[in-house]
Amino acid sequence: MITSYAKPDTLLAAALAPLDWTRAVSLVFAFSLLIALSAQIVVPIGPVPITGQTFAVLLTGALLGSRLGAMALVVYLIEGASGLPFFYGGSSGIAHLLGPTGGYLIAFPAAAFITGAFAEHGWDKRFLTAAASMAIGSVVVMLSGWAWFALITNTALPTAFQLTVLKFIPGDIIKILLAAAVLPSGWSLLKRRASEDQ
Repeated sequence: MITSYAKPDTLLAAALAPLDWTRAVSLVFAFSLLIALSAQIVVPIGPVPITGQTFAVLLTGALLGSRLGAMALVVYLIEGASGLPFFYGGSSGIAHLLGPTGGYLIAFPAAAFITGAFAEHGWDKRFLTAAASMAIGSVVVMLSGWAWFALITNTALPTAFQLTVLKFIPGDIIKILLAAAVLPSGWSLLKRRASEDQ
């Protein structure tokens, strides 16, 4: 007997239904590794680099849903804090987690949870609502990163905003649009496959 862990209300849960505990745990660890990999895509542009993490975090939430998405990010933070080279540029440790860019990292589980909750309510099935849910998740990450950076570095809020938010907005828009385009396309493919199987 298979005990289902989650309703098939996200794209991945629907594609892999029934999503039992074994699959759920495997997905949590697989996505934590995906986020670690995306953290190695680094464009150094100052004290806060551009990475592929935000894209992976938002997509993780949308694909896994609120609970599993947040769990994948908590696992990722534990992995990185425990010494695995999973933070940007292969860095790791508690010091990095609590350093100037720690506000972004700490907000990742919340962003994944929020994006996942919207996906569980069908926001991932249309491009505009998928983009809106990911934009909200991205704002959570940006605000946390901004506030944390200003606090840790004792930088004035306007200066910290320029260093941690303003210059990242164009890149985040591109990441959000790419991630939002993936989701409705995935649902379309899933529906097509289901209709072909009938």
